[in-house]
Amino acid sequence: MPPAPPAPAPPPEREPWDRNYRLGVWNGWLVAVGDGFLTVTVVVAGFASRLGASNAVIGLLPAIAQGGWMLPQILVASRVRGLAYKLPVYRSAALVRTLSYVAMVLVTALLSSRPALCLTLFIVAMTVNALASGVSGLPFLEVTSKIVPPYRRAAFFGTRNLVGGLLAFVAGLVVKWVLASGLPFPYTYALVFLLATVFYVTGYATFGRVTEPPDEPLAPTNVMQELRLIPVTLRADPHFRAFLAVRLTLAFASVADPFYAVYALRSLGVPSSELGVFLLALAGAAPLSNVLWRRVAERKGSRRIIRYSAAAACAAPLLALTIGHAQAGAYLLVFVALSVAAQGFNLGHTNHLLNIAPAASRSRYIGSLNTLVGLALFAPVLGGLLADHFGYRTVFWLSAALYAAAWALCSQLRRDA
Repeated sequence: MPPAPPAPAPPPEREPWDRNYRLGVWNGWLVAVGDGFLTVTVVVAGFASRLGASNAVIGLLPAIAQGGWMLPQILVASRVRGLAYKLPVYRSAALVRTLSYVAMVLVTALLSSRPALCLTLFIVAMTVNALASGVSGLPFLEVTSKIVPPYRRAAFFGTRNLVGGLLAFVAGLVVKWVLASGLPFPYTYALVFLLATVFYVTGYATFGRVTEPPDEPLAPTNVMQELRLIPVTLRADPHFRAFLAVRLTLAFASVADPFYAVYALRSLGVPSSELGVFLLALAGAAPLSNVLWRRVAERKGSRRIIRYSAAAACAAPLLALTIGHAQAGAYLLVFVALSVAAQGFNLGHTNHLLNIAPAASRSRYIGSLNTLVGLALFAPVLGGLLADHFGYRTVFWLSAALYAAAWALCSQLRRDA
């Protein structure tokens, strides 16, 4: 009598992965609402403008937010390589970020009568927040790459961005209502920052509940070793070199980003209550563009997303250059173009980097790229100095030229990533 066939193996346990997937998506939605309230290039730039900040200081704000997120990552990469679990690093950084948001709210509410001190302490809190976000950024990507398989990443980030964009649109409506309400300055901005804090903290707590699969710990390194390995990694991988060239050019092209709203307030005579309308344009274009970018990601890959996004980004400074006082209402198109481009970059950059980075070197790739690009993201400070000496239009022309250069460089990116 032949032996009975072996019993079929039980299906793999899906619940932790599905739960992790849901938590990651919810994290994206909650953080997107926080971003809708605390948009640096619109809300924070408008707040700084009300405090009398110079263009150079206004240019520093997005540089801190974006560059500060990237600069610590070479240090973090050298540390997390030796950790089986990266999530505790994320949770610790989230606590620091929570405290910095609370500080921003208190400084705004209590110190606006002393504008210089208020602005200085606000920027200090922003800097602490940005550096802490840089500490959490690499563990976030590491954990995400473990809980979301490669074939689901485009859908994962697309879903986060699509619904997050819809929720950010609602946040824009709230900001418009708050800024146009009878609440006096600075309590309008303090309330907006407080709402952002609530959603950010809830989002961080949500991702902190992910069940992280362990890694096989790699040998830890120090910062100097990581810095010395950057040129080695670049020489060994032409696809990484090409991606770095595109990212650096795009970072320098952001030279004009914080000045679109300030230009509208100071040169086109748009009232500050219209900042909420700009936010609605940013948030309203995001969901539709995410549908487009997700389809492009699934059919064409991340290279096409980045290239198309560079073209959309180039349209923003060109629109700002052609719209004058009489067509101030059409100025919303600037923010539509920025939103479409930003959503594409968010999806394309992350997918491309995770797809070209070898698993064993993922932390090194992420840390190296973000540290180098983080330095370039201080370009808006230069944009502020140029705006002070030569006017906003010079900055817009420079931005358009750099976005066009980035579009051309995208032809060198790996096509199957």
